[in-house]
Amino acid sequence: MKRRALVLSSALGLASFATVPRAAKSAQKGIHVHYPDIVPGVPLAFPRDHGAHPRFRTEWWYVTGWLETPEDAPLGFQVTFFRTRPDLQPGDPSAFAPNQLLFAHAALADPRVGHLIHAQRAVRAGMGLAGAREDDMQIFIGHWTLARETNGDQFTTHIESHEFDFDLRLVPTESILEEGVRGFSQKGPSPRQASRYYSLPQLDASGQIRRGGVTTPVRGRAWLDHEWSSAYLDARAVGWDWTGLNFDDGGALMAFRIRLASGASLWAGATWRHANGQIERFDAPQVEFRVQRFWRSSRTGIRYPIEQQLHVGVYIWRIVPLFDDQELDSQASTGTLYWEGAVRAKPDPTSSGLPANSAHLPAGRGYLELTGYDRALKL
Repeated sequence: MKRRALVLSSALGLASFATVPRAAKSAQKGIHVHYPDIVPGVPLAFPRDHGAHPRFRTEWWYVTGWLETPEDAPLGFQVTFFRTRPDLQPGDPSAFAPNQLLFAHAALADPRVGHLIHAQRAVRAGMGLAGAREDDMQIFIGHWTLARETNGDQFTTHIESHEFDFDLRLVPTESILEEGVRGFSQKGPSPRQASRYYSLPQLDASGQIRRGGVTTPVRGRAWLDHEWSSAYLDARAVGWDWTGLNFDDGGALMAFRIRLASGASLWAGATWRHANGQIERFDAPQVEFRVQRFWRSSRTGIRYPIEQQLHVGVYIWRIVPLFDDQELDSQASTGTLYWEGAVRAKPDPTSSGLPANSAHLPAGRGYLELTGYDRALKL
């Protein structure tokens, strides 16, 4: 969902640095972009739906995972590309018109460093500098790329920054997982508050990371999400908690909740694909995130619930971070602060109410995303 990564309030805020005068002029004339709704019953179609959907307001391609070095040192990584369509007067023929904006975040989580190492990009699409194909997954901002390679149906991502570079190859080991109902993922009480959403869990990840002039080969498991929407959050929502977990037995679990200012859940959902391929879907009353421990950032003062007990139906896992300080400061691009971290998921058989076979729940590793803990997100 990014989620899932991103903080949607700033997707349009990013547009302001280049588009405020034009957008204001459009608003004065009463002309606004029409954003289509996400509606149920529309099947996903591939490879087309790997690509961009530029008529919709916002979209993201989100890759997270756990890697290991030859010395078995764990590393978390994140690559997220975002696209947004500003509310501008249509029909501007100028090549400089910011009709589509692209931005991206990349991060490494290394316990030996103790905090996230991250980089970010933001640019208007076009002129050969940045773009997102509509017929397949191929997004780029300069030398930052995320693409599907047609030979072998694998994905690749390349990131270059001052702090780190990496090249990763991501090979599916399972079929596409449609979230919600056939890819229609409702995010609030109104059916209009929804996204088209699919995942590719259990990706086999391999490649190399370069830091400080040293290149290190890595291998691991990753998760890819792709979502697009025009009306994501209810007006009362302040943010979300999201997790994507690759279980050790080959299964995968996605769970999220949309939060109110009180901290209560406005909406929630989950999808569990078991190791045998069976899929269970859980509605809002069956999904609960219970805070176990907070961490406060010494840089921003924001308090994040980085350790949680995740209830999905009658099953319970404890979500524990790889390390505490995985706050991502994207104020230079999207203007937002959020926590995006590598986590472990451990079965919690000591909790009351668990069925007798709960001790055999799979453990796993994945990512936890926490948004809207500094201020409410608004589209």
